[in-house]
Amino acid sequence: MSLSGISSALPVYGIQPQIGIADTPEIAPPSPLSSPSETGAAQATGDSFGTLLGRLVEDVNAKQSAASSAVSALQSGQNVSLHQAMISMEEANVSFQLMVEVRNNLLQSYQEIMRMTI
Repeated sequence: MSLSGISSALPVYGIQPQIGIADTPEIAPPSPLSSPSETGAAQATGDSFGTLLGRLVEDVNAKQSAASSAVSALQSGQNVSLHQAMISMEEANVSFQLMVEVRNNLLQSYQEIMRMTI
């Protein structure tokens, strides 16, 4: 079945095509590269990649600590709701999973770069 056959069958099923080929936006040309002096100035003001990763680990550690203290407070009978403890535990879990996935992707990228031949 060709594309014209698919698009003509869509109204039969109550589906209206949202965008046509003529309606697609134009692709802008790439911006020109900046000079090395401009690039160095931009990197000096921004955070380094290591700083960014360090901040990610610190955030995950803070969420793990908050979840641990919420569970401890709940177990000791303090005025902490079960819902809040569960939410903090799930936040810590999701942030840890994100950190592990970032690590896995970084490791995979590093291994692929090491396999490249020069």
